[in-house]
Amino acid sequence: MKDLRRSHTSNSSSSPSSSSSTMSSWIHLRSLLIVASSPVPDRGTLKSPWSRRKRKRLLTRHQWYSFFTPDGKLRDGGVKFLKKVRSGGVDPSIRAEVWPFLLGVYSLNSSKAERIAVRQQKRKEYEKLRRRCRRLLKLSTEGDKELKEIAQVSYAESPIFIEGHESPGSGDVFSARESLSVDRGSLDDGNIEQPSRDETSASNSCNVEEDKSGITHVNDASAGETESSDTESSTEDERESHLMYSAAEENMETDPNYIKITSIEGDNPKSSRAAEDFATWQRIIRLDAIRANPEWVIHFPAQALVSEDKALKSAVAVGLKDYDHLEPCRIYHAARLVAILEAYALYDPEIGYCQGMSDLLSPILSVMEEDYEAFWCFVGFMRKARHNFRLDEVGIRRQLNIVSKIIKSKDLHLYRHLEKLQAEDCFFVYRMVVVMFRRELTFEQTVCLWEVMWADQAAIRAGIGKSAWGRIRLRAPPTEDLLLFAIAACVLQRRKLIIETYSSMDEIIRACNNMAGQLDVWKLLDDAHDLVVTLHDKIE
Repeated sequence: MKDLRRSHTSNSSSSPSSSSSTMSSWIHLRSLLIVASSPVPDRGTLKSPWSRRKRKRLLTRHQWYSFFTPDGKLRDGGVKFLKKVRSGGVDPSIRAEVWPFLLGVYSLNSSKAERIAVRQQKRKEYEKLRRRCRRLLKLSTEGDKELKEIAQVSYAESPIFIEGHESPGSGDVFSARESLSVDRGSLDDGNIEQPSRDETSASNSCNVEEDKSGITHVNDASAGETESSDTESSTEDERESHLMYSAAEENMETDPNYIKITSIEGDNPKSSRAAEDFATWQRIIRLDAIRANPEWVIHFPAQALVSEDKALKSAVAVGLKDYDHLEPCRIYHAARLVAILEAYALYDPEIGYCQGMSDLLSPILSVMEEDYEAFWCFVGFMRKARHNFRLDEVGIRRQLNIVSKIIKSKDLHLYRHLEKLQAEDCFFVYRMVVVMFRRELTFEQTVCLWEVMWADQAAIRAGIGKSAWGRIRLRAPPTEDLLLFAIAACVLQRRKLIIETYSSMDEIIRACNNMAGQLDVWKLLDDAHDLVVTLHDKIE
């Protein structure tokens, strides 16, 4: 360095004309020293797709159609499509077409003809579930004996009991569901409190038109027409002794989170308990449906114009009560919630229904105008989310443990403070995990977060997460746990407040429950991506 300085000094004194070049050399030298002494950025040159400077625009209708080949298949197995969704979300006008791909209703490699066949089959399967729901509803007023008898028939046809699997505490299912009373409140009414640390987690005629993507748009028939059509075909449905779903079989083969599912015989002793469970689920579903968050209405003005006659027919069809204080659009929405949640309770009786599931379904129902499409999208969503509602809380505890590990790995000082407050288990983010930020974010923010999350999960299901996309994203492959990284990022954003202000876990819980409207979803995703980059290979 001294030699370099002498060189510059001698050169400057020997030639006045070289002063400008000498100054340039010094500036260059200084810049080199600054760069050499600067720490290497945590993420290198990798930029988050959600950062404000780099964020791309959402997937438009024109771009969506351009991703398809002439026979209706997504180009390159859907890699570019998923990347686009991951970086900016989906235009609201095409969500009803895009979501079935993100949620696994349609394969990313399916053709237009294959999707038409899938839709026809899915519709039939949903209608069969709804006919069983109506029979159970009809007989529920005729006494427990008849209800249990028909439940034995219905559940014998169902694919949703677990072979060789006994859920912990299954004998307490009814009492646990019963504890979800109206006095406790609902996640939908905005007044629910964070559960205590030791509390158990219980809680047809149509016009068809197709576009280039192979999506069929079906105009809703009236509720009365649908009921009539279902009744006419109920005799044929009752002759079937077993019902196995191709979708369930596909999930068993491709999704390690699914346990092998099979039907049971009518004389199985679980049938009696299942009947009691279903009656309880019906009661709770109707309470939660009435109190559903109406935020969706301003985003879907067309649905808000539903006629009072159509709304009332739908309410009567599903046995909805106490809805006189609601507008027709909310009555209709509540009736659809009841229909789909009841069908899901039959489809997956190990989970049945718990408070919070209506929060997850409501946005899907707002986007998907056909009930059967909304149902199968919900099934796809619940492929992973169902573990949030297990009575043994295994799924919830695993996720809270991951959030805790992320915080500990990223900010040990914050983690030590949480330990002092006996909050290192991160139970204060329980609600964020269960309903996936639905109560903390606005409707549009929630949907954007979910779309990015679904794109990650779709990439992993398709096997492209660690191949083509993995190379494109360098050290940031798609992850099944993006939600958990986002939750950890949310906590880390408030580290100073937590450390300097809060002296108990109850205070942190109250702060989390009052977080609605205070979050920037894209900043949240940017910070979550930062955590994925640095910690994804360290968090199991």
